[in-house]
Amino acid sequence: MRTLPLRHAVAAGAVAFALFPILFVLSAALNPRGTLSSTELVPTGLSLENFGRLLSETRFASWFANTMLIAGLASAAAVFLGALAAYAFSRMRFRGRRTGLLALLLIQMFPQFLAIVTIFLMFSTVTGLWPAVGFNTPWGLVLLYLGGALGVNTWLMKGFLDTLPRELDESATIDGATHAQVFFRIMLPLVAPILAVTGLLVFIATVNEFLIANVFLTDTGSKTLAVGMYGLISGERNNNFGVFCAGTLLTAVPTVLVFQFLQRYIVSGLTAGAVKG
Repeated sequence: MRTLPLRHAVAAGAVAFALFPILFVLSAALNPRGTLSSTELVPTGLSLENFGRLLSETRFASWFANTMLIAGLASAAAVFLGALAAYAFSRMRFRGRRTGLLALLLIQMFPQFLAIVTIFLMFSTVTGLWPAVGFNTPWGLVLLYLGGALGVNTWLMKGFLDTLPRELDESATIDGATHAQVFFRIMLPLVAPILAVTGLLVFIATVNEFLIANVFLTDTGSKTLAVGMYGLISGERNNNFGVFCAGTLLTAVPTVLVFQFLQRYIVSGLTAGAVKG
């Protein structure tokens, strides 16, 4: 019982530490002055002027649409392809299975931007042959993000699949079901929690990704939120800080909505498969 006040103090400190940046961004977004030097934790005046400037003076709507399209496609593709690979690694025995798993794990040890020069040269060639998936296209960026997302997601989903009893798919196979029928009709409904978690992780990572998008998206209309909003505060544009914070708040809305929609899957999806792989 003596440690209860200490626990409350630690919890209150952690909450305050987490909320302070959010309150500061909210204050800056509602501060009509819109500069970093004039921003206070409690603004002297409240105004939606920064939100109006964001929508009228920038291409925020275009950046927002590009980001949601890329994040949605990357999340859906990563979940589907990762689930197929995880099912194969978990339920099938084939030559090179262990090597493939170790290769997936090894690839994740190196950040994707280490190969950015090679990827840039590859995309230069692809743009000349097939412009639809080259520079300044959402489809090309989706392919890049898939390369970084499939490895860890495959490991997470394989760990989850390994916790399911093999008797389920064995009995279905005895009844004449194919691997495709077992996967789509039996396994997918049972692994919905980990699918939701991996989809959410890919969505958040894609929305927040800056470096690769900044290299491969050079046209103003094709930029994502991270790249477009960075331009608001780069250089000497200190007066756009309030507009930047307004965009930050609007950018967080889709992630919060997706999290709320998938909330019932989050806890079970994160814990299951964590100790068996």
